[in-house]
Amino acid sequence: MLKIGLVGLGGIGQVHLSTYQYLEDCTVAAVCDPSEAGRQRAEAKGIPCYEDLGSLLRAGPLDVVDVCVPSFLHRDCVMEALTRGIPVICEKPLALSGAHVREMYALAEQKGAPLFVGHVAQFYPASKVLHALVEDRRFGKPLDAVFLRLSACPKWASGGWLFDKTKSGLIPFDLHIHDLDLIISLFGKPERCEAVSGGREGIGYREYYRFLYHYQGLNVCAEAAWYNADIPFTASWRVYFEKALVVYDGNKLSAYKNEGPPEEFSIEEKIKIPTGINLPPTGIFHEELGLFLNRIRAGDKTLYRRDEIIALIDILEKAVQESP
Repeated sequence: MLKIGLVGLGGIGQVHLSTYQYLEDCTVAAVCDPSEAGRQRAEAKGIPCYEDLGSLLRAGPLDVVDVCVPSFLHRDCVMEALTRGIPVICEKPLALSGAHVREMYALAEQKGAPLFVGHVAQFYPASKVLHALVEDRRFGKPLDAVFLRLSACPKWASGGWLFDKTKSGLIPFDLHIHDLDLIISLFGKPERCEAVSGGREGIGYREYYRFLYHYQGLNVCAEAAWYNADIPFTASWRVYFEKALVVYDGNKLSAYKNEGPPEEFSIEEKIKIPTGINLPPTGIFHEELGLFLNRIRAGDKTLYRRDEIIALIDILEKAVQESP
């Protein structure tokens, strides 16, 4: 039975807590959250709650530390757990700078402790179909791709930390990171990157970004935005292959060929678990966290997707530095 210490019981922390209840041979043994809301949530589940990570780590042996605090706190929490040789699961982004990410992986390697990053977009059924299409060349080579991730301005963000560049990395690290992670896992590190951004003046952040990633024989465009408009959340993509245009509209996945009817792919999730927040039941966190825990049980000390995640953070860090 793996004993998990969960750091942070905000939105994503509640999702992880809910998901662990559906995974075998693991239990959330303790929680760290200094807020009254976090303490009450832990109490409701009968889980001990500590105000700081040091107290949680001193309270008893843990097999895993799962970090679900705001982005700017990730590095310190991860380093504190790794220093004790404890395997770590950290929500995205691992950190807000390439230097910090390299420091974290170096410590993980030194301590022989696995370090996993929660890039959950990889686990959507549509993402897995796209990976298969790119790998098996069923429709030939990919020639062009467009990814969209658009949201209303996240006014719900507690304490406004999402709007502080030094704490969240803004749209590149909060929103576009999902698509860039998928892009790099599909096509590798881009040879060249371009970005433009803009929006209203005087608000302290850019409201939209457009990115262009260049590969040999392939261009990938991505757009991410926090619009000052009450729009429904949109996450979609299309990839043009030599023999088909594959389109994911957020609900349906179709391949449009030169001749014949469209080919429809099944992307219905087999498992749907309540998340504990205003996020529909889904199986993606179950699959993600289950994979991480299984690798920990197996004693696999490989630094999962290290090179891809370093490339990801380097690109995002540059995009933020070049924005006002």
